[in-house]
Amino acid sequence: MAAVGRRSLTRRWLAWLLLGGLGGLLCLAACSQLPVLVPDLARRPGPSVQIEGSRGALSPAQSQAVLERLSRLGPETGIFDRHLAREEAIVDSPLTIGNRVLLLQDGPATYQAMLAAIGAARDHVNLETYILDDDEVGQRFAQALIDKQRQGVQVNLIHDSVGTLNTPKAFFERLTASGIRVLEFNPMNPLAARKDWELNRRDHRKLLIVDGRTAFMGGINISSVYSSGSSGPGAPARQGVGPAWRDTDLQLQGPVVAELQKLFLATWQSQQGDALAPRNYFPPPERAGSEVVRAIGSSPDEPFSLIYATLLSAIGSAETSVRITNAYFAPDPQLLAALEAAVRRGVDVTMILPSQTDSWLVFHAGRAYYDQLLRSGVKIYERRDAILHSKTALVDGVWATVGSTNLDWRSFLHNHELNVVVLGTQFGSRLQAMFDQDLAASDAITLQAWQRRAWHLRLKELLGRAWEYWL
Repeated sequence: MAAVGRRSLTRRWLAWLLLGGLGGLLCLAACSQLPVLVPDLARRPGPSVQIEGSRGALSPAQSQAVLERLSRLGPETGIFDRHLAREEAIVDSPLTIGNRVLLLQDGPATYQAMLAAIGAARDHVNLETYILDDDEVGQRFAQALIDKQRQGVQVNLIHDSVGTLNTPKAFFERLTASGIRVLEFNPMNPLAARKDWELNRRDHRKLLIVDGRTAFMGGINISSVYSSGSSGPGAPARQGVGPAWRDTDLQLQGPVVAELQKLFLATWQSQQGDALAPRNYFPPPERAGSEVVRAIGSSPDEPFSLIYATLLSAIGSAETSVRITNAYFAPDPQLLAALEAAVRRGVDVTMILPSQTDSWLVFHAGRAYYDQLLRSGVKIYERRDAILHSKTALVDGVWATVGSTNLDWRSFLHNHELNVVVLGTQFGSRLQAMFDQDLAASDAITLQAWQRRAWHLRLKELLGRAWEYWL
């Protein structure tokens, strides 16, 4: 990584250590035991699953017909019957039909699609991001947004205070001067807070909505660390500036975009941003494809992470396979139990995790669980030649999720996160192909080899475990 990138990440992780250290001091007495992160997920009869389309809610019979069609087209699995009603009860966003979902890999392809959509905007652009760096990529996005604002397209931007800690104020002042509405999420400076100051809560979502019809979301921040892809000639070593970053995003069109728009506007309102200029934020929904999609936003204002709860439920309903790719893995006891229980049921559980990282504490905190997982039969691989930043899961080949949520305590408890769930083999097969591609670029971790790891790695694991709740 370039020197600027290293300094930026160092400052961000110093901020995280500050948050963790202060939080740890406050929590010494209160955190004698780890909290329960999700509600009771015992299987009980649930309400029928409701699906919405471009013309509104489908009838129960129509909704059931959609789910039966998905079941017929895929492998034999009970996940639709055993999981979806529970998911419906956990989250308050509907399943929607008539969507188009494009799977995007790595920064260059994603940025190209995002900038093209911004360039075609006619009414508004809403952007929510954790990191927005003042570098070549960040400047490209800044200029594209300023150009649209000058053309009369209203641009609204939410950026996280810690994620943009290294971005100069002048960067955002230039955006504001052009007429763009800029909102700093939970400012590090308590004097700048618009609501009750909450030191440890961060907006980790990555979301772009254009004209209320096209949305982009996933794990990709706006930074030059994504300037090259993670595959192809020259990808592993980008001319001496560090390894490539491997990440995943989605481009979505159809009724689900309105659900993502609601989440953006709710964040703006909860942070008490200035009144937004009137725009057509919710155009009449149009059918754009055939995908069945649900948007799920999580917030620490809720009693538990909605995304995490529905992921655990999906794993608990798996019958054939669980495929997880995740950047920051520091699991809680419930996730460990769910993965081990799935293996005992005969489910093939395979995880792709990083072999290198920008956060060594989280990295080693997760590795501390390898021995337990490998003994239980979970298969673990580590991605070579790239910094893995992707957050995806695929269950039984038909239930897929892509988003910003890591499998660590910060995402579970402290962050605002965003994922979507896509049902069916049409998207599932594409995500499986991407998983297979990453698997081919990964090294298997075996129990025998892992037990021979060096003592200094074990020491780092102990240190990571001590901090995992606050990382």
